[in-house]
Amino acid sequence: MGDHVPRCIHAQDGFHPMNRDTIVALDCMGGDFGPPVVVPAALRALEKHPELRLILVGLEDRVQAALDAEKPGALVNRLEIRHASQVVGSDELPSHALRGKKDSSMRVAINLVKEGHAGACVSAGNTGALMATARFVLKTLPGIDRPAICTVLPNIKGGHTHVLDLGANVDSSAESLMEFAVMGSALAQAVDDNPRPTVGLLNIGEEEIKGNERVKEAARLLSESNLNYIGYVEGDGIYMGDADVVVCDGFVGNVMLKTTEGVAKMIGQFMKEEFRRNPLTLLSGLVAMPVLRNLRKRIDPRRYNGASLLGLQGIVIKSHGSADAFAFSQAIGEAVVEVRQNVPQLITETLENQLVKKEAP
Repeated sequence: MGDHVPRCIHAQDGFHPMNRDTIVALDCMGGDFGPPVVVPAALRALEKHPELRLILVGLEDRVQAALDAEKPGALVNRLEIRHASQVVGSDELPSHALRGKKDSSMRVAINLVKEGHAGACVSAGNTGALMATARFVLKTLPGIDRPAICTVLPNIKGGHTHVLDLGANVDSSAESLMEFAVMGSALAQAVDDNPRPTVGLLNIGEEEIKGNERVKEAARLLSESNLNYIGYVEGDGIYMGDADVVVCDGFVGNVMLKTTEGVAKMIGQFMKEEFRRNPLTLLSGLVAMPVLRNLRKRIDPRRYNGASLLGLQGIVIKSHGSADAFAFSQAIGEAVVEVRQNVPQLITETLENQLVKKEAP
């Protein structure tokens, strides 16, 4: 094979729906960088997952140019390019993207999931537009009123905590918080191989008298469920590993996540400034470099990239908009795991178990 990658594989020559458990559609035009990040991330994922095939969705010429630059070799045989003529902007209103961009890379990638040509979609695009489009195209699972955004955050125990909702719903009812708990528990079972994940409800204190009425009502619903509910968890409990799954309102969850990102950046900046303060601190920084590298690896947010849009009749993963190739490949890996474990079906089964318990005499 020469330096030039073969041109676009057309739908009739490409992958077939029977292989959907190994196929993921990538929105190549979303995020801050587009194909120059998504394409190398795709190749990383293909190297890591031998059974995986990917559909690269976007402006064909730009996607092809990115492929040409990477020289993928034999990996090209597990790739398909699907042209989409439109791009959803990072600041575009979800309603405009939904009504006016029916051939956007985001919409086409989600349509591939709906049509059974892909088992999941991964996008770094506009979060609001992605959620609105995914909900419109895929619909919610039976018994789920509102989808939620879930991600994992590292904890002091060396593992991670699943947290939801992170912004899909800014005003959640007690019943919605209960649904979030069901979905988060099902996800933790699937991706962590944890048959009985603990579930906590984020609150301003651990005492039963703390919290607003919605949180108190959600606590009552959870305590009556057959989930492994352990009670209220305060903000620091997320990082202490007090629960495998922490549930909260989307407004609270998004503020918590952005605050966490800001604190992490501030600490990183302060450390750089202190080590560069004078020759002695610079020398101490060099001595401490192995420790700093290990610390950076443990808390590297790129390792945890890939938030799940839970509650849909299909799998959609949201990558951070500024993700690099490594981070985006992690989001693809999350999609692969969720497809293998059939997370939507597991959520349905978990929800049905709750209904059976409620109806039991």
